[in-house]
Amino acid sequence: MNHIPEIKPNQSVELLKELHILTRDGKLNQDSRRKLKQVYHLFHFIEPLLNAVLSTGKLTLADHGAGKSYLGFILYDLFLKAHDNGHIYGIETREELVSKSQQLAARLGFARMSFLNLSVEDSIHTPQLPEQIDIVTALHACDTATDDAIKFALHKHARHIVLVPCCQAEVAALLNKNKNQSFGKTPLSEIWRHPIHTRAFGSHLTNVLRCLQLEAHGYQVTVTELVGWEHSMKNELIVASRTGSPRRNAQERLRQILQELNLEELQGRFIYP
Repeated sequence: MNHIPEIKPNQSVELLKELHILTRDGKLNQDSRRKLKQVYHLFHFIEPLLNAVLSTGKLTLADHGAGKSYLGFILYDLFLKAHDNGHIYGIETREELVSKSQQLAARLGFARMSFLNLSVEDSIHTPQLPEQIDIVTALHACDTATDDAIKFALHKHARHIVLVPCCQAEVAALLNKNKNQSFGKTPLSEIWRHPIHTRAFGSHLTNVLRCLQLEAHGYQVTVTELVGWEHSMKNELIVASRTGSPRRNAQERLRQILQELNLEELQGRFIYP
């Protein structure tokens, strides 16, 4: 594998083929070279968190809405494979994807990976998962699936939460539904008067509300840009680390924003004990 400088030492060639990063004959084309660069880019943000947790004992990581467990496999291959005391859990509602991931992990000898076919509610209460999870990730968990991951992380007292949200449709739909009423209530409704602005503002607002929610629960939040990940031109990466000191006015600000923008029916989603 020395002739492909991009691939790190000891990476599983079979895994890279399974993830279609390498071609069947072990080559790297332009598209997969870009994909590999994106994987390393995301790993660059997560690796310090893995090291911080591992330095204090055993590491547990749950990838919520795991899909094909792309992220879990990469993290195991690049990091956990070289350490003895860590476990990655992939949580996914589609049974066939869970089954495929189980088979791949067995084939690769990735013994400290588990894949669970569970709903959000079940994943919070199942005895198959430890009571505390150190790191919770959710990569491109669509629409409210990111909020499901946050709910899970808060229940599990996660030390770190890593989110790459996508297609936040629910808030935009609600802005749209209440548009006429909002128009009479606040001049701010001009921000989402046009449909293209409704979508963009709805997406932006969703992540703003998530950040306030996490801060209200005692997390320090960093928001950065994850450029070129998969099919998107631009994506937000939200990294939250628990400090145990809630931002004093976060919950009140959240409540005020929902009230001001005529979105009070979202209180149950973003404000809960």
